[in-house]
Amino acid sequence: MSDNKEEQQGGIATRDREEIREPSLYKALLHNDDYTSMEFVVAILENIFGKSTSQATTIMLAVHQQGVGVAGVYTREICETKIEQVHHQARNNGFPLRCSMEKV
Repeated sequence: MSDNKEEQQGGIATRDREEIREPSLYKALLHNDDYTSMEFVVAILENIFGKSTSQATTIMLAVHQQGVGVAGVYTREICETKIEQVHHQARNNGFPLRCSMEKV
């Protein structure tokens, strides 16, 4: 057997199968506060998370009524980037909107 996991078996080169795992997924969560406007939350959901106005409104209402809402599910790096975008836009607009992530 050679170092690159190939073997000669009866004149045919074979390769050991390496197990490929799907990356872990994370939920991007928006948290309710007493200052961020509902309109701004809808805009964030549309612009950063690609939600339709109807989907964004439904998620915004969940945030408002339940304290937290799922904005989307992504791989770790994408989720972290979206959270940074939310925080950046919120701060630039004077809102304390908080976004976090939780492993699925």
